[in-house]
Amino acid sequence: MREEYGISNEAYELVNSCEKELVDVFKRIDEVCELNSLKVLSAFKKHRLSEIHLSTTTGYGYDDLGRDTCEAIFADVLGFEDALVRNQFISGSHALCVTLFALLRPGDTMLSISGLPYDTLHEVIGIKENASSLKAFGVNYEQVDLIDNEFDYDGIKKVLESKKIKLIEIQRSKGYSTRKSLTIDKVEKVIEFIREIDKDVIIMIDNCYCEMVSDREPVSADIIVGSLIKNLGGGLAPNGAYVAGKKEYVELVGERLTLPGEGREVGPSLGANKSFLQGLFFAPSVVASSLKTACLTSLVLEKLGYDVEPKFDEVRADIVQNIIFRDKDMLIKYCQGIQSSSPVDSNALPLPGDMPGYDDQVIMAAGAFTQGSSIELSCDGPIREPYIAYQQGSLMYPYGKIAVMKAVTVLNDK
Repeated sequence: MREEYGISNEAYELVNSCEKELVDVFKRIDEVCELNSLKVLSAFKKHRLSEIHLSTTTGYGYDDLGRDTCEAIFADVLGFEDALVRNQFISGSHALCVTLFALLRPGDTMLSISGLPYDTLHEVIGIKENASSLKAFGVNYEQVDLIDNEFDYDGIKKVLESKKIKLIEIQRSKGYSTRKSLTIDKVEKVIEFIREIDKDVIIMIDNCYCEMVSDREPVSADIIVGSLIKNLGGGLAPNGAYVAGKKEYVELVGERLTLPGEGREVGPSLGANKSFLQGLFFAPSVVASSLKTACLTSLVLEKLGYDVEPKFDEVRADIVQNIIFRDKDMLIKYCQGIQSSSPVDSNALPLPGDMPGYDDQVIMAAGAFTQGSSIELSCDGPIREPYIAYQQGSLMYPYGKIAVMKAVTVLNDK
């Protein structure tokens, strides 16, 4: 059967051998999955989720009981006072954009302390010129880079003591960079440090790819943002994103998403309540499958001689696995191998191309039931040195394992 599918004996034996070495790693992942599953189930019970909450509204979306209950459940699961969970958010980047525009005013300054934000935010902030950017509206931007994958505490202190910063942004996942993703312990430590200098600055976290990787979220922040076609959507959410945090800030985001005076009171669910809630129910298991696939990939590719980050047994902050190929053709071949094991468009051959929001051409393997759903197993990377593949997702571990075997087969095909 595997020969018919195009998996070589070499790839099959290597992957299965590596899997046996990961027993203790997988056990830790399962323990976190169980804790997060208890958290989700407890929130469903607390808010008495029933069939009526799975119904839909149209038009203005007034009095959407399911939507409001869904948001209360998400807030509890994430550990925050309030949450906005909407299908009107097009993506995680859109939710970040709305949040920044909601919390910043002309003359304010935002500070990134995790280096350069993800590519799709460059035009939002004004790092790359755009007439609709925050910069165009008079919002200033400053940046403190990480030093050896750690926060630059001296640099942060210097900026905070020299001027008034309205909002600090922390991107936990690495994005298309070579740095490590940021664990909750690191984030909580720097937030405590910031509060000693300025207790009023708003601390916002881009939490994409990070939810349910550990047994808690960064609740010491004021507001966090994430996509529902990543971790928390469990592969079932058709689109959307969430914003969770202090009620006053979530309310401001609601008014920016819709309009002042109506805010979160409007916005029809259009049938999304069921998929959002069912996706959240599946999320702990789906994230666990993604982590197992990532750890397997890390060990297999390291044995093949490639640099990987993180290593298979490292503490992880997100579901993203880096494979540093240092070779354009090998990056492309690996992504093509992942695509060939996708449930949708497996016959497609991904090639580098231009994409909105990115300066470099990007290759993307993403044969998903939902367009752009990276939690379903995707692998992509910008065509720039050192030619890194960023792999994430897998709704079920067996499918992820098969995809790794197929990708290794393609990679080794001379």
